[in-house]
Amino acid sequence: MNKPEDELTLHLHPRPQEKVSLDIPTDTLASLKKVAASRDMSCEALLKLYIGQGLREDLAKSFSKRVLEATAEVKAEAYFLRGINSEYPTINSHINQSLKGQIHHKYNHDNLS
Repeated sequence: MNKPEDELTLHLHPRPQEKVSLDIPTDTLASLKKVAASRDMSCEALLKLYIGQGLREDLAKSFSKRVLEATAEVKAEAYFLRGINSEYPTINSHINQSLKGQIHHKYNHDNLS
């Protein structure tokens, strides 16, 4: 069995990094510093956190869109093989509405904050 101190050890694998320069409006930087201080973290760590969250969200949406499109293709092919051609536009219509709903929800959510 593991020792209690071993169970809480976080093992990070270093990844290659690259320095970037970023111009941020003064008021935004001031807000970032306040939020970082309230979370007891550096401004750089907070920026990395925000970038990581946004990137994961966008990648997840992209993946889910590809899954929905692949599902539509499989279903359309199955309908075609069964001779049910009238269902194909319905499948695409549902997927397009779902994707539009995600975009609409994201747009409205972002504008509320």
